[in-house]
Amino acid sequence: MGIFQNLFKSVKNDQNKTYTQFQEIGTYKSYFGSFGNNIYMSDDVRSCIRALSEHTSKANPRCTDKNVYNLLSLRPNKFMNGKDFLAKTRNLLEIYNTAFIFIDRDQRGQTVALYPIPYQTFEAVQYKGDLFVQFQFAGTGVQKLTVPWADLAVLRKDYLMSDIAGESNAPLLGTLDIQRTLDQGLQNAVKSTSNLRGILKSTKGMLSPEVLKEQKDNFVRDYMNIDNSGGIASLDATQEFKEINIKPTTASAEEQKAYTDRVYRYFGVNEKIIKSNYTESDYDAFYESRIEPFLVALSLELTYKIFTERERAFGNEVWYESNRLQFASAKTKISMVALVDRGLMTPNEYRALFNMSPYDGGDEFVLRLDTSKTGDTTEGGSSESEDEEDVN
Repeated sequence: MGIFQNLFKSVKNDQNKTYTQFQEIGTYKSYFGSFGNNIYMSDDVRSCIRALSEHTSKANPRCTDKNVYNLLSLRPNKFMNGKDFLAKTRNLLEIYNTAFIFIDRDQRGQTVALYPIPYQTFEAVQYKGDLFVQFQFAGTGVQKLTVPWADLAVLRKDYLMSDIAGESNAPLLGTLDIQRTLDQGLQNAVKSTSNLRGILKSTKGMLSPEVLKEQKDNFVRDYMNIDNSGGIASLDATQEFKEINIKPTTASAEEQKAYTDRVYRYFGVNEKIIKSNYTESDYDAFYESRIEPFLVALSLELTYKIFTERERAFGNEVWYESNRLQFASAKTKISMVALVDRGLMTPNEYRALFNMSPYDGGDEFVLRLDTSKTGDTTEGGSSESEDEEDVN
């Protein structure tokens, strides 16, 4: 069955099983293609997705189960590390609006690997009342790979009509088609400048085609090349050169930018994020609107699909967090020292903002003595009764 069958040991594709199409509540069509899978060929689209995946991949996994934590943080599978795992999952979600992560388990039911699935198309099917997803892959030799729904973590964007998948990226295709037309127009304009530049006219009467071609070749060789730095040609009375001015029409810079901005808006990014020229406020808005929702959805899905109901009842869960303070300015970081002596941040957490190594005892919270509670009679604080005695 190819590479995927060898990788997914726990998946047993029984050719004798007869799967039936899964009927959804939201739609009667359960076959999903990779709508607009060529959108990744657009440089603007790729810039947007790259920004989303790179910033997403900075998140740090946390888990109450040590084995699952090691998988997520170090090596989710033998092909990728934790950073690559997040980036690829985000890429698949942005391109297809539906991302699947296969949870491979051993004979005891313990999670041993996590694979983002780079499918070509998929179909929701059922067998004896259980839900499965059949994947088809491009260029792998695998016709179909059928995976139980229980072994798939699923992330979706624009989740509306289907019970299984997010909506397609079809609304973006019109903008990309116009962009492609504008780019082709610009390419043609550049090419046209290297076409016919002028007419070399002979005043000696009718000449043979061979002589005309020889005169043209000599003129081009002598005057219309990069070696003619002076830009001056010398002709005798038997020749006349008439220049042809070609002014191709192309889209203005404002028009091109307008369509680029439409792509940025579709993916929820802007030029500052793309060019890494953002302020703290810009990044906070970007993180809260585009990074945090993805991490929340991924945390919830992995927690539910990796752990059993009993394990979740005992507090087992997966969550991702990203330290946005790492991207704050030096001025902001320095001003945050007040959080340390008020017990909101440990000294080692504060040192980490400056990439400084921790020290022994730095993981304990520190509290200023002048912040004691009312009624506290310890050093640095006084009770109300003591204050009243002092007044009397």
